[in-house]
Amino acid sequence: MRQFCALYALALLALTGCSRPDPEKHALTPNDSLRTMHLSDDFHMELFASEPEVMSPVEMAFDENGKIYVAEMMDYPEDPQPGKPARSRIRLLEDTDGDGRIDRSVVFADNVLAVSGFMPWKGGLIVTSAPDILYLKDTDGDGKADLRKVLYTGFPKANQEARITNPRLGVDNWIYCSNNGSDGRITSPEHPELPPVSVRGADFRFDPISGKAEAASGAAQFGSTLDEFGHRFITQNTTHIRNVVMPMKYLARAPLLEVPAVAQDISDHGRPSARMYPLTGPQQWRRQRTDLRQKRYDENKSNIKEQVAGWFTAASGGTLYNGDAFPKEYRGSVFTGDVSGNLVHRDILTPDGPTFAAHRAKDNVEFLASTDVWFRPCNFANAPDGNLYLTDIYRQVIETPESIPEEIRKKINFWNGDTLGRIYRIVPNHPQRQGNLKPNLGAATSAELVKQLANPNGWHRQTAHRLLLERMDRSVILELKIMAASGPMPEARNHAIWLLNAYSALDAATLNQALKDPDPRVRENALQLNPSQDRAIALADDPDPHVQFQAALTIGKLATLAEIAHRHSSDPWFRMAILSSVNDRASEFFHTLLAKGEDWTDTQLLVDTSALIGGRQNRSELTAWFAALPKLHQPERYLAGLTRGLRLVGARDLQVSAAEPAFERLLSSPNDSVQRAAWDASRYFELTALMARARRDAASSDLAPAARIRAIEALRGGHFATESPVLEKIIQSHDAPEVEAAAIDSLSAFDDPAAGKFVLDNWRGYTPNGRKHAAAALLSQRSRIPILLNAMESGQIERSTLDTAARAQLYNNTDPGIAAKARSLLESASTDRGKLAAGYMDVVNLKGDVTRGKKLFQENCARCHEARRVGGRVGPDLSGINNKTKEELITSILNPSYAIEPRFVDYIVTTNDGRMFDGLIANETQWTITLRGGSEEGDTVVLRKNVASIRASSVSLMPDGLEENLGGKQGLADVLAYLRGGL
Repeated sequence: MRQFCALYALALLALTGCSRPDPEKHALTPNDSLRTMHLSDDFHMELFASEPEVMSPVEMAFDENGKIYVAEMMDYPEDPQPGKPARSRIRLLEDTDGDGRIDRSVVFADNVLAVSGFMPWKGGLIVTSAPDILYLKDTDGDGKADLRKVLYTGFPKANQEARITNPRLGVDNWIYCSNNGSDGRITSPEHPELPPVSVRGADFRFDPISGKAEAASGAAQFGSTLDEFGHRFITQNTTHIRNVVMPMKYLARAPLLEVPAVAQDISDHGRPSARMYPLTGPQQWRRQRTDLRQKRYDENKSNIKEQVAGWFTAASGGTLYNGDAFPKEYRGSVFTGDVSGNLVHRDILTPDGPTFAAHRAKDNVEFLASTDVWFRPCNFANAPDGNLYLTDIYRQVIETPESIPEEIRKKINFWNGDTLGRIYRIVPNHPQRQGNLKPNLGAATSAELVKQLANPNGWHRQTAHRLLLERMDRSVILELKIMAASGPMPEARNHAIWLLNAYSALDAATLNQALKDPDPRVRENALQLNPSQDRAIALADDPDPHVQFQAALTIGKLATLAEIAHRHSSDPWFRMAILSSVNDRASEFFHTLLAKGEDWTDTQLLVDTSALIGGRQNRSELTAWFAALPKLHQPERYLAGLTRGLRLVGARDLQVSAAEPAFERLLSSPNDSVQRAAWDASRYFELTALMARARRDAASSDLAPAARIRAIEALRGGHFATESPVLEKIIQSHDAPEVEAAAIDSLSAFDDPAAGKFVLDNWRGYTPNGRKHAAAALLSQRSRIPILLNAMESGQIERSTLDTAARAQLYNNTDPGIAAKARSLLESASTDRGKLAAGYMDVVNLKGDVTRGKKLFQENCARCHEARRVGGRVGPDLSGINNKTKEELITSILNPSYAIEPRFVDYIVTTNDGRMFDGLIANETQWTITLRGGSEEGDTVVLRKNVASIRASSVSLMPDGLEENLGGKQGLADVLAYLRGGL
């Protein structure tokens, strides 16, 4: 280790000198680049292949016969121009004599657009190439694919770093693909009878035998790896390792469960981004970008110091090593490249509750680091010889062009090095086994493949599993049962039970044996395979947390779930698992827990269970819930949970006799939080006496504004004919702005057509804040939008009233007539935004005032771009916007729809009753959509069954005409001064 540290120190010293002229501009030969790599004394690197045999390699896989496939992503970073063929391709390499050297290289498939992922299947390859997942096969033995068919299609051709990729076969017999949450509606030409699959916000998985497909929890960017017990770890750019904790299949059974996340960052050395220790300094363009930022910080007398490098920003290809050549302590480690840092990072995984923790192997030292700035380790592959292979795309620059300032970007050739590329073999100095690359498993009998499930090398185990799945040879069922019962290693036993399940041959005796397996990971997997409740219950108090977590997902008995909750309800993952199992028995579960005492579990579990009870709207269940409420401490928390569920399903006029006396009692509480929570919940029930009180309090000018507002909001639970006169009177009395706004909001909550008309009729009397709420009221119902547009056309409502988000919502209305009329009314006369931006370029010479710019920003931009404390962010975080020049900012502001980042696409959701919501999609399940940023009150969760339409905005949330709101050129100059100072 001392030798490695000395090398590390020498390499760092070399950064301060001139080891060679302009290293960024000159590629090294493969052997010279190999000499720049530094890793611990346990290993050395060997060059396996390089240009011209391989170019821009990003993925490799070994098939059962020793053929080696390599994805050459020569299109990176942008697709070819229209009419031009794709340059990316798949190459076939062979080591025909097993000496570890390539002696045959042919192009297996050409013109495969931006190909970045594949896996062997039935003598060919399953290939990801958006918009498709393809199947390619050489049927005549010439080494070139002559069969090419589409298995699935509909994946978006988004940024190349965010496309469908990484097909990986799990031990559960499903193939998992990374989709980065990109929006797509996936169909299968092979199985047209199957319904389309929405993958927005998720990854994708499919059963290669039946063709069934579904959304999978994720979402991964480039890097997805599974261990042999089904635990999935994914890579997401700045977050180098995450664990997918909550499988989507369990969420599908719980339609009323709100799900904030399905995966967890597990690094214990930095979240969401961890520190890394490269041997290279930042490239010149990065230094230039940082200098631009720092200069602007300094000009504005900011204390901010810009960090140019040293943190994961381009993590990719996370791969779990399961070979048998490395020393034992390396098995099960995850290796991840960072292409910006020219290094490979190693994480050691340890169980941590229901998930894992990832530990840095060595403090302040990476597993592998190079001084060659062109070295770009992007992916890895386990191999038949037990070693780990590394693909190096080897480019001068790896970066999405959009993230580099224009003045720097125009000087960069992003394709410099696209005909170069290397593959390396990471080899231990003292290997545990000497292997080769000629496994010949393709010629093995099925019985011989069953024996391979116990091979010490993970590649052999997983390849044998794949081949047995392909063959579906039922003649080896007995051998699989023997392996499941007495296999020499837990991986072998686990492979066997899942293969038996695929063969529909997993009997009760074999499954019961697996439930008692000495290894907890096998017991965890056995719980997924439909065991009897009696057998499964025994594992509810298993000593292993992962087994207990799976028990929470599998077991349906409430008493057992209560026991699991007693131990683990403070963990949010356990709470989600428990509630997904409880589902429609929430009321029974709630009282089961309370019978053991309020302190039996974490209070949050009871709050979340209350939300499920509210969502069910069952009269007897609600009666029982209200009866229990007086016994509970902090009733406001449980009321908030109940309200959350009632709001989700749009409950109204619920007739529950126990509700009114309960609310009367709560409203007499001296605790203001209890009163507020009671008023919030009351609006969903039919409450005659309470509504009378709400009308009195709402109209009483003697009450404090906060108390009046709570009563005004409660009136939403009444009937329009009864409550509207009170609300109209409040609006016409020109009361305090916050009271007026509450009355407008409550009036707009009614579906009656007269509500929209009254909101409009009082327009002239509103305060500025009231007009904002009135405009939102007119936009919130589909039937009111024509009223709004007609009022703008007649001049009754000023066109400048609508903010940028409101305009974008109108432009993307599902009714083409509405969208066209909105554009004609709201867009500026100049339709050539490019020319307009060019005409504003002299703003760069104007001196801006930061104070005025801040005010203009707050008035026109903050709702979309600032953090949640100001309002939901539905546009990019602008904290790093000062990397852009004034010219770039002018273009972005005045021609805003030129390019919209996919993760900042605004979605407009219209429900069956005409209500309209908008925001970014924060999370999705089979049953719910969570919108973020459209409401200042927080996230909005909408049930899918209530959705009439959902539409992605094709227009930036900074629509045309913003320059008018900013007050022309000087106003724009002021905003630029504020933005360039660093928010």
